[in-house]
Amino acid sequence: MTLATNTTIDQAQIVKLIDRWANANRSKDVEARISNYSKNVRVFDVVEPMEYFGLDAVRERASDWFSTFEGPLEFENHDLRIATDNDVAFSYSLNHVIGTKVGGGRVDMWWRATICYRKMDDKWMVAHEHNSVPFKPETGQAQLDLKP
Repeated sequence: MTLATNTTIDQAQIVKLIDRWANANRSKDVEARISNYSKNVRVFDVVEPMEYFGLDAVRERASDWFSTFEGPLEFENHDLRIATDNDVAFSYSLNHVIGTKVGGGRVDMWWRATICYRKMDDKWMVAHEHNSVPFKPETGQAQLDLKP
């Protein structure tokens, strides 16, 4: 009974955290977006370089990404799944963003996200994040137009 209760509480905390991030993405709030990322976080993103290491690199990446859009973004998580076990957890989802690029053009993109968490000082922190898009093996081109 206690384990089920702890699992429910942990999952609810992570849902709340992901909801805060989604709102931060919509308003392009860098500091809110990287809240709960550990100082030694490692991120594999859909753009170069191969990896980002550390909170400062993730902050810079988020700032750069947000600066490419005019106005607020539309952002949603779909099919969110969360698993927790004491001080480790992971989540995965399909994420969707719609926005207007600086200088014109519109982005309407889906990608896959997997996030690994560690509970540190009773707070869930991101230790690793992996974002990806499928690609066509024949051409090596990313498939940015796929939808679930």
